[in-house]
Amino acid sequence: MNEFELIARHFQRPAPSALLGVGDDAAIVRPTPGCDLHMSVDMLVEGRHFFADVAPRALGHKTLAVNLSDMAAMGARARWALLSIALPKADEAWVAEFAAGFHALALEHGVELIGGDTTCGPLTLSVTVLGEAPSGQALRRDAARPGDDVWVSGELGLGALAVRQRLGWLTVDDADLLQTARQRLEYPQPRLALGRLLLPVAHAAADVSDGLMADLGHILAASGVAAEIQADALPSDPRLEALRARYLDCLAAGGDDYELVFTAPPQRRAQVEAAGAQCACRVSRIGRIVEGGGGKLLDAAGHPIPLQKEGYDHFG
Repeated sequence: MNEFELIARHFQRPAPSALLGVGDDAAIVRPTPGCDLHMSVDMLVEGRHFFADVAPRALGHKTLAVNLSDMAAMGARARWALLSIALPKADEAWVAEFAAGFHALALEHGVELIGGDTTCGPLTLSVTVLGEAPSGQALRRDAARPGDDVWVSGELGLGALAVRQRLGWLTVDDADLLQTARQRLEYPQPRLALGRLLLPVAHAAADVSDGLMADLGHILAASGVAAEIQADALPSDPRLEALRARYLDCLAAGGDDYELVFTAPPQRRAQVEAAGAQCACRVSRIGRIVEGGGGKLLDAAGHPIPLQKEGYDHFG
């Protein structure tokens, strides 16, 4: 099977909202009047972002999910995606499973695949996603203000727990917990609905991909503020609560969460909680924005907790 047959069979799908989709030199789309166009790109490389033996269906899901998480952090509605793949060989069975995982998530969120590229090389996956939000209303990293609450969606640490167990860095005795962690690592759920509901409520947001403290740090640097985060408030799976001290590094700096960290004024607390309830997503208030620079993780007595690192570094 050649490159174009592979594309036609597994990636060419109807794209009703595009003026022109897969099959030409470029796609053509028309943004909704009154909306700003949002664009984001992410790349996944075998051995760096995923294990070589991951199921192709799971990899198809995650390849799109990590980009949709960026749209969620902006409060944008995801509309279109472009997919580029480097494959060691044209393994049709593998590609069919990968495409099934990708298309299932795309269908769930109303995203249309409108183009991309394929080539031969070490397994590398790259998605560019385009989304929309009402003009001038995006959630940005540079809008946090002193006095804001800091919130995070979902539960932290499970993806990192699965990675570290796989690498032999720690032992997880609870088989059910490990299965949950692996599912969270391989099938992250982008918080698109929550992001859109936060548009009139939150000030600033980022997605938690490299680790909570690292990604919160991007908000702090862009906004010129500091944050005090309560370690005891970090949300986790109930099975981790008794072992919080042991796994705190996973919660605070582990990465692979694909949750949202965001700031909002205290008078918006009820609205934040209502937004979480509306889309069945846990939201937890974990700290506050203060004057200064940088983020501090604090224990119950208010003492700083040192971390070996605040998050994942691609060149570290």
